[in-house]
Amino acid sequence: MPRKSFVPGAALLVAAALAAGLTGCSSGSTTGPDGGDGKSGDTATASRSAQPGRYQTLPEACGLPSRSTLRDMLPGDGQHLSAADAQKIYAGRADVTYDTDRRVGCQWTRETTAGTRHLTLDIQRVVSYDSATSDDDRAQQIYREKEQAAKIPSTEAASPSTKPGPTDGATGPAPDKDSGGKKADGAAAKGTPPASPSDSSAAPATNPGGPLAPRALDGLGDAGFLNDQLITTDSGVHRDVTVVFRTSNVIVTLTYDQWSTDKSHLPESQELQDKARSLAGELADGLSE
Repeated sequence: MPRKSFVPGAALLVAAALAAGLTGCSSGSTTGPDGGDGKSGDTATASRSAQPGRYQTLPEACGLPSRSTLRDMLPGDGQHLSAADAQKIYAGRADVTYDTDRRVGCQWTRETTAGTRHLTLDIQRVVSYDSATSDDDRAQQIYREKEQAAKIPSTEAASPSTKPGPTDGATGPAPDKDSGGKKADGAAAKGTPPASPSDSSAAPATNPGGPLAPRALDGLGDAGFLNDQLITTDSGVHRDVTVVFRTSNVIVTLTYDQWSTDKSHLPESQELQDKARSLAGELADGLSE
């Protein structure tokens, strides 16, 4: 049988065509819309995605404060509690939420002859749906909004060198960076409950700048602040102490207040603030475990 003749030129043409086809397939599968390597582009996109927060679930709010803490914050003025009454008071009442992995809360109340005390706890897990913003960053934004809404004084002090002096030569009142503080001090001198029992007002704790004034808190989660307001209504007076702190992508809001029908005896800031701050520290430690 005669052998077929071998044509070197034809073989070269076939090989070149196969090589071109393979190159075209490879290029089409790896080139991205910007002309770069598609696989490396996907990796770069993934690396630019914001990181999720530390917390993916939330604990049961009513079970967070210890029983001894609740007894201290909800005193009975010597009143004896039955086992059933104690269970009802200290168990708390859980808030109704639609997603307990995103928000939980609880409320406690105890009425006594000396007044009524309320404790509320709200815990929010923040999730950012923006790929360019992490859960922690979004939680920080929400926390800052709460801090600004409460008008917590900034921890940044004005530089003495920027304060105008009496020899500046201004013909009118010079804009003084400390004027806001002076106005606050003047307002504080009038920060007493309204004389008329029909009035209703909310005033911050007295002595702005003092140790009990609304302020930022150090050593509480990633950031925290305390607000203190004295509120007078027709039915009486109450002081509300609120502590808000953030840890990673979780924001905790704790409100502790004391009500009294006797407007001549105002609830004290020191006790309420100390107990609220102590519970906040307990909660922050528990969340960090």
